[in-house]
Amino acid sequence: MHTILLTGRNGQVGWELQRSLQGLGRVVAPDSRSLDLADPDALRATIAEVRPSLIINPAAYTAVDLAEQEVERAYAINGIAPGVLAEQAKRLGIPLIHYSTDYVYSGEGDTPWHEHDPVAPQNVYGASKLAGEEAIRAIGCDHLILRTSWVYAARGKNFLLTMRRLGRERESLNIVADQVGAPTWARTIADLTTHIVAVRPDWHGVSGVYHLVNGGNTSWFGFAEAIFRLAAAAGDKVPNVAPIASEAYPTPAKRPKNSRLALNKLQETFGLTPPHWEEALALCWESLP
Repeated sequence: MHTILLTGRNGQVGWELQRSLQGLGRVVAPDSRSLDLADPDALRATIAEVRPSLIINPAAYTAVDLAEQEVERAYAINGIAPGVLAEQAKRLGIPLIHYSTDYVYSGEGDTPWHEHDPVAPQNVYGASKLAGEEAIRAIGCDHLILRTSWVYAARGKNFLLTMRRLGRERESLNIVADQVGAPTWARTIADLTTHIVAVRPDWHGVSGVYHLVNGGNTSWFGFAEAIFRLAAAAGDKVPNVAPIASEAYPTPAKRPKNSRLALNKLQETFGLTPPHWEEALALCWESLP
């Protein structure tokens, strides 16, 4: 039986992967208390003990604003750890799936980014995630780097749950309307990852970077409007929502204004077409407690 080592089991994507990977093998999924990604020796020891046939790494340092202060820890988890995982994967002759982010791009323009486009991260988080990508490529194990964006789920800390809570607490909200991307359900990421593992056990010739997001795009303001339409239909209290510019909501870390990601490569290589973001949001909404 295949053994899959899955990091970040309590994260949004990691939690969904535990469910979707059922049936593909034994899933060993340590949490952050039993496996600290900032400790390379602990990573090597865990892999030596588990001897997996596949490593999947959704774990990451995702506190975008705090990363501007905790630079060393962000790089340890997002930049160094993926290299250690790749090093061990190559030693064992097994593949690695790693998740990255739209934040590796500059965020300029208004056309979708393609995987071969130049990268130019604008904050520490994006730079640390790019360092992880580069470490994997440098080591050269069979790998998939799946860049995603605007991840949300029915659990954890994310825009969907924050809007749902604030909508009940406040009469009005101002939401950034000049940053555009694809809200992406963690379950879409997990399910499509599992499809890839199931249909393409041999990745020779297809290693590389792929975009994995829900279809279509919108602004954070548009995302909020869609959330509150679902809330209103469910009988929840909803606030008045007004669009604002990024400059009206300053944050320690600069956010990209253009996070549109093209999906052609994923579709052509693996035959997978993610659902539109509004379809995925409606499904996720139905699963909320």
